[in-house]
Parts: sequence; C-alpha cells; structure tokens
Amino acid sequence: MRTDVSKINESTPCEQLTEGLHMYASATSKTFNTGEWRTNTPVFNAEKCKQCLLCAPVCPDSAIPIKDSKRGEFDYDHCKGCGICVKACPFGALEMREGQ
Repeated sequence: MRTDVSKINESTPCEQLTEGLHMYASATSKTFNTGEWRTNTPVFNAEKCKQCLLCAPVCPDSAIPIKDSKRGEFDYDHCKGCGICVKACPFGALEMREGQ
C-alpha cells in the first residue's frame, strides 16, 4: 500500500513508503517542490538577456518557463541549482549565487 505523496511526513511509517528511484506514475514531478534542495541559486539579469533561449532546453528540471518566445523568471519551486543554464548562456545574463 503506497501513501499519497502529498501526505508523507516524518510520522509516515516506512512500510507505507515506496522505494527510491522508482516511478509509479507519470507526470508527478510537478507535485514535488524540489527547489528546496538547492544550495546555489541561478539569478536572471533581464538587461543582459538576448532571448536566445539556449538556457531553457538544457535545464533538466524545466525550471525556465518560455512564453511567447521569451524566457521568464526561474521556477524556483523546481530549480535545483545545478548551474547548467549559467554555463549555456553566452551573454552572461545568468549567474549563480550561494544560498536560496
């Protein structure tokens, strides 16, 4: 018997938890706010951004929203702070800062 993930907390018995690294349903990643794992945070400088959109496809967490062919602010609820987007930006519009 699996427990609804939104109801898992420090009191949940281990018998009701699923094993790690197993997916039991598709499209569940949006229900987890994994951004709280972040130790470094990417910061977006709109003045330097040329809207090349090279940062968005490399983001493993889809934390860079694109609307009307323009990137928006980071989705910090899901960004884990890996910094791949910073390395992909040729214009220096992204930088990493320590902390959340």
